[in-house]
Formats: sequence, structure tokens, C-alpha cells
Amino acid sequence: MIGLLFLVPVILVSLTVHEYSHGRVAYMLGDDTAKNQRRLTLNPLKHLDPVGTVFFFIMYFGWAKPVPVDPRNLKDPHRDMLFIAAAGPASNLVLALLAGFFLRIMGPLEQMDQTSFYIFYFLCLAVYCNVALAIFNMLPVFPLDGASVLKGLLPRETAFKLSQLDKYFGIILLVVFLTDYFAKTGILSSIIGVPIGYMVKFFTQEAFPAVVETINYLL
Repeated sequence: MIGLLFLVPVILVSLTVHEYSHGRVAYMLGDDTAKNQRRLTLNPLKHLDPVGTVFFFIMYFGWAKPVPVDPRNLKDPHRDMLFIAAAGPASNLVLALLAGFFLRIMGPLEQMDQTSFYIFYFLCLAVYCNVALAIFNMLPVFPLDGASVLKGLLPRETAFKLSQLDKYFGIILLVVFLTDYFAKTGILSSIIGVPIGYMVKFFTQEAFPAVVETINYLL
């Protein structure tokens, strides 16, 4: 229960900043679609998808409402969509970096009072959730951001051919997740678990053992 209390604000902030970053970079590159639809905001209610949010707190997997982007407004859609897609995961890594910094300067756990413990819990989840969101979203599979990043790096003709397979990749991703959740196959965790661990360790350094213990306790 205590883990859920801290997870709610962490997920709200992480998803909101992620989607806002997509919209902000799109606006900087010439597309004002998100701004016109009032999605260029840090108001969490504008970005939450009801079903995706429920999934987050039940299955620890979910999604936000994607920020609308109209490639026709971009000078170079093939290139610019790469930057727009990468902005979301990049923003989560920045949040993880900040949370890790404040976490490391808090001092030893044995010297913390109750309030400090709660702050430590929040920061641990902030590092872990933002790293997990960034790495998961960078998987090169539609509809994740990594697919758009990959297409932006490939020749236009190859990227177009890859786009024809998007609907199949989306179904495969959903099947893998549901299989992991109900059959405990561990397919997804085996793919992203190691990089998540390394990134969390990188951001938390000497506090990493305490962070792992806290995450296991809260989740």
C-alpha cells in the first residue's frame, strides 16, 4: 500500500513530462498541433489515458495519451520525428538523473528520520520508474518511441517499408506483455532488466544497494 502511495505521483510526473517533451520539441520544430489542442502543458490530466493509467497501477505497465503530431508541419518529417520521439525518453533520463543526485546527497539511511525516509522512497521510485520508462520506450518496436528513432536513422525507403509492419509489431508487443504477466515467462524483463539495472546503478552510485532494497520493498 505504501508503495502505491508513492508510485502515483511518480508516474503522474514521469508520464506528464514525457508527453510534454514530445509536444515541446514538435513545437520547436514547427508543429503547433499539440499547442492548438491544449496538450502543450504540464497538467497531468491532459495527458492521462484512463485505461493506460489503470494498467500502470495493476500491472506496472501502461501508457499515456500520445501527444498529437502532424508531420506535414515539419520541415523534414523523416529527421524531425526522430528528435520528437527521442525527447520523451530523454526527459525521463533527466528526471532520473535529478532524482539520483538528490538521493545521493541525503546521507546514510541509519541517520534519516521518518520524513527523510519518505523522501528517499519517492526518489528511489523516481529513479527506477523513469529509467524503466526511458529504456522500455526506446525498444525499436511500434508504437514505442524507439521505433520512430530507428526509422529516422534508416534510409527513407527502408523506414517506409518498416512502417508497413507496425501493426504486427504492436500486436507482438501486447502478446509478449500479456504472456509475461499471466504466464510469468519473463521475456520482457530479460530484455530490459539488465540495462535498467545498469542505468539505475549509474544514476545512484554508492546508494544503489539501498535503492534496490527499497524498490523490492515498495513494489
